[in-house]
Amino acid sequence: MKCRSCGTEIAANALICYRCGTATAEPRIQPPTARRSGGRRWLVPVLVAAAAAAAAAAAAAAWGLF
Repeated sequence: MKCRSCGTEIAANALICYRCGTATAEPRIQPPTARRSGGRRWLVPVLVAAAAAAAAAAAAAAWGLF
């Protein structure tokens, strides 16, 4: 079999050309497409805000403000 890119003779079951690195066939598994942003990204700021509120409440309780 010959590489379709550079013409080098390669093995019949080769996945890539050893000389130029060109793939000899299409990949069987396609990479995932880019999905929209979001998801669980909102969770981190919410947890940080909750931790800050808890720390402020603990500090206020320690100073006797509650």
